[in-house]
Amino acid sequence: MINRQLLEPGSIVVVGGSNNLQKPGGKIIQNILRDGYGGNLYAVNPTKDVIQGVPSFRNIEELPSVELAILVIAAPLCKEVMQKLAEQKHTSAFIVLSAGFSEEGEEGKKLELELAEVADKSGSCLIGPNCIGVVTQTYSGVFTTPVPRLSSKGCDFVSGSGAVAVFIIESAMQKGLTFSSMYSVGNSAQTGIEEVLEYWDNHYAEGVSSPIKLIYLESIRDPDKLLHHASCLIRKGCKIAAIKAGTTEEGIRAAVSHTGAITSADSAVEALFRKAGIVRCFGREELTTVASVFTQKQMKGKNMAIITHAGGPAVMLTDALSAGGLKIPTIPQDKQEGLLSLMNPGASAQNPIDLIATGNIEQLGKVIDYADKQLPFIDGMSVIFGSNGLIDIAEIYDLLHRKINECVKPIYPILPSVTSTAKELGDFVNKGHVCYSDEVVLGHALTKIHNTPYPAEEKIFLEGIDVQRIRQTIASAPNGFAEPRLIRRFLEIAGIPVVREGLSTSKRKLIALATEIGYPLVIKAVGPVHKSEIGGVTLNIKSQEHLLAEYKRMRRIKGVKSVLIQPMLTGTELFVGAMYESRFGHVIMVGLGGIFVEVLGDFSSGLAPLTFNEADSMIRSLKSYRIIRGTRGKKGVDEKKLAEIIVRLSSLLRFATEIKEVDLNPLVGDPDHITVVDARMRIEK
Repeated sequence: MINRQLLEPGSIVVVGGSNNLQKPGGKIIQNILRDGYGGNLYAVNPTKDVIQGVPSFRNIEELPSVELAILVIAAPLCKEVMQKLAEQKHTSAFIVLSAGFSEEGEEGKKLELELAEVADKSGSCLIGPNCIGVVTQTYSGVFTTPVPRLSSKGCDFVSGSGAVAVFIIESAMQKGLTFSSMYSVGNSAQTGIEEVLEYWDNHYAEGVSSPIKLIYLESIRDPDKLLHHASCLIRKGCKIAAIKAGTTEEGIRAAVSHTGAITSADSAVEALFRKAGIVRCFGREELTTVASVFTQKQMKGKNMAIITHAGGPAVMLTDALSAGGLKIPTIPQDKQEGLLSLMNPGASAQNPIDLIATGNIEQLGKVIDYADKQLPFIDGMSVIFGSNGLIDIAEIYDLLHRKINECVKPIYPILPSVTSTAKELGDFVNKGHVCYSDEVVLGHALTKIHNTPYPAEEKIFLEGIDVQRIRQTIASAPNGFAEPRLIRRFLEIAGIPVVREGLSTSKRKLIALATEIGYPLVIKAVGPVHKSEIGGVTLNIKSQEHLLAEYKRMRRIKGVKSVLIQPMLTGTELFVGAMYESRFGHVIMVGLGGIFVEVLGDFSSGLAPLTFNEADSMIRSLKSYRIIRGTRGKKGVDEKKLAEIIVRLSSLLRFATEIKEVDLNPLVGDPDHITVVDARMRIEK
């Protein structure tokens, strides 16, 4: 419960304050004083009357009333101190820096729960324990350095780790990024990342609140809350980037299908972030680069002009942008001639636009103006310029300062000479700009932003889906892997097309079914989960003799109860699957089918229920999308029908959470039809 007393306290006490600047209790007082806190600041220390010029009291009883308390004392003492402050001194905000709580084991967890109970009972806000503190526009309540550069137009930042927060701030300051606030929530006994997001959402004021939110988290306690408030903030005009660490440890699962084999703890996070519209990052350099891009004018299209005096970095940036779906279009010949007239002989105007090493400040300015005003198909410019010893780099940075402010299109300044021009770079960022030292990191950041979808609509597609029949079918279904007839019933209720098939336990019925369906056929063993691994699937059967021989062979396989026959379909094989993840719900996945989903590892995920826009985005984000679309003379598949199958499956599972795993693999598709050929489903009620 974030309150005014935490954000804008009129008075602060540091319990455990110290003169020793090597201790948290000393350093935090120094930071508060140095950054000009204007309220009443006190300390509590049993042996001192004055600490760093601040009034210090021997015990809580002697202390005046105070709005915010920062505790830097032993963990076992925190509960009693909080109680006294809340009851006697009307304190209603607490930051507990102290460690020794749930991170230390069960006894520490009990102490932590007691702190939360005190805060909840008194209606107070509690940050921590085991954190580095909070920074707002009013005070710098952290014991670490550096304290971030503050600006009302800077980023709001919340982190579950204090150390990571410090390193992210270091990375941000190098780029010229500023902060509006910073929360280190530590163990989140009462107030965690989701609660900070909730506060940002509920108190967002356009033009006043920071439109950029950064998040570092190691666990997601309430996915629904995070999804709701992040989505709302983005719809209000915010941009959010986040790192979710600790994603490689997979939960214990029986990998009984392609879905189970490829699903990890990370799939749910990826799906959640996509649904919310959060730009997902995997490191602090990537996070702060994305945030820096957020601070600049928005690129309205995907065509970039690269302006450089060094060929190699431009090539690497071209590769990074192209790989992520952005374009570096070739400039038309007449426009090339216009550009070449502005540069020295030997320069190139194809894009990248290379002024070569002898290019001067006047030429750079004219080329930037030309790209901004004379190239309407260009949406943004990246200018790569480092010190080569031939030019006054301060003049270059001053030119970029003017052009960034003057140009309609965004300019992304890649300034790699971080050592030789450190002073000049400092002057440049102090004018309110951000800069980038690595072209590839910037390229990846730009493509991540470009490829992150807008938050999904909060609605469920139910056209042609009978929810009552879904619940009735679930009620009568046994636990475990569903029989083919039951799977078919679920898919038909959801409106998902399934291949015509027949089940047989006798030769006579088998022959009758084959005559009815028509050759060529596919025969499959029913019983074992992994049919293909035991020889339980035979394709392209063209005669009764071949059919009977395969039937005889399969009935000898251990565990086979019957056989299933289907018409032999041809087309592109696809995969759609789902896995229920605790707290998140069903994660839906799509990719190429057959063995390729595991071999290539090319799949995308979404969180049920899905909209058609989300399904389209999932399909288009696949590396194999060109195959789905059709390439090199080979016909693709009906993307709209594939998206509809994804959406219908997600709607089915929204009302059948007892279905823990679904594996539609393969679906066979062409430009006119997509049909489920094989499916597995596990029910756990």
